[in-house]
Amino acid sequence: MLFFYILKHFRLLFMDIKKLFGLNLKRYRKRVGLSQEELSEKVDISVKHLSKIERGLTFVSADLLEKLSDNLGVSVAQLFCKENENLYDDNVLNRFDRITEKHLISAMEGIKGEIRQDLPNS
Repeated sequence: MLFFYILKHFRLLFMDIKKLFGLNLKRYRKRVGLSQEELSEKVDISVKHLSKIERGLTFVSADLLEKLSDNLGVSVAQLFCKENENLYDDNVLNRFDRITEKHLISAMEGIKGEIRQDLPNS
């Protein structure tokens, strides 16, 4: 039941999260002294794509999320927190759970599709 509630309201939640994520990404990027060009090169994406992420216009894959986190020296959770928010606050953890659940579902569907393509036709 909770899963369907999340899916129903996910679009509104995700839009806010994309913007928060983008602001945090930009803040941490500047904190470590990297330009958009330098960070985009390190994580193997275009500067245009990074710019869209920082403006909250698009979101990242799980792989890119991990690369960004590693290159900025912050946890994945920190990229989703408001500036003065406690990382272990239940609201933050719930928000993080919602995001990761969505990406896991998407990844599972992708894997199923790849398996189906590899199966011999009967």
